Amino acid sequence: MELVILSGKGGTGKTSMVGSLAALAENKVMVDCDVDAADLHLLLGTKTGPARDFICGSKAVIDMDKCMVCGMCTPYCRFNAIKNEPDENSKFGEIFRVDPYACEGCGVCTHFCPEAAIELEETNSGQWFISETNYGTLVHARLGIAEANSGKMVSLLRSEADKIAKKKNAKLIITDGPPGIGCPVIAALTGADYVLIVTEPSTSAFHDMERLLQLTGHFAIPTGVVINKCDINPDVSAEIEKFVSKTGAEVLGRIEYDAQFTKSQLEGVPLIEYTDDGVAGQVREIWEKLQVKLRSLGETKTKSSEKLII
Repeated sequence: MELVILSGKGGTGKTSMVGSLAALAENKVMVDCDVDAADLHLLLGTKTGPARDFICGSKAVIDMDKCMVCGMCTPYCRFNAIKNEPDENSKFGEIFRVDPYACEGCGVCTHFCPEAAIELEETNSGQWFISETNYGTLVHARLGIAEANSGKMVSLLRSEADKIAKKKNAKLIITDGPPGIGCPVIAALTGADYVLIVTEPSTSAFHDMERLLQLTGHFAIPTGVVINKCDINPDVSAEIEKFVSKTGAEVLGRIEYDAQFTKSQLEGVPLIEYTDDGVAGQVREIWEKLQVKLRSLGETKTKSSEKLII
């Protein structure tokens, strides 16, 4: 079973929730799919494993020995990634360079270069890790600056987590998803068994939760919602509950605002490990409800598999 936790926007408390669920759950594997700003490892007492390169995409590279500085490539680059600059050591007094942060690897420049001086080379877009934490195995990554293909990296991480879960006979994969509703989010939730959305009573969070519910509804994935910091705006919290009830999803719980969340983050431990008081009890109640949901879905999944075998 795979449980994916999403938020729609940053700052709702998604990763804090994931950290507590990781501390509460047994026999699981964790994966941080927020590859642009991964931080789950900061809460889990992680001993980072060896870095593995993520080779994806390509960048244009100019062969200075072949380049005749004709400048024909420049107007064809819609990303303005090819620049010329003075160079006293060059036989032409100037050279052309490709800005790797601006280049999208489209290949137009390689097609129009009359000297065949430009080639596309595969690039290292980031690094990913299989690490051990105080709460089990964590698969996580660090995407390079200005690198694209985060959706592909998310798919890679989920695939590796699935392999580890099968090898260890783990019963649950807990996925910390990226914010938004774009490609990385779709890559994180496709094929998941259950999605938990962590939101807060603000206009922006409400809007983003609404879009997420449309997305999970499109993929027909059972979805629950947790309203974090519910007491900072009770009226909006009530509106969220009313809206969620109309979508077929379910509000699994409310969590009141508590400075213990921030303190636990500063200590680098999950809230549930930092304290047993206050909101910790509310988090435990949500986990109990999640277990019931996952158990029920697991039984349905097993019965469907048995029918296919028969």
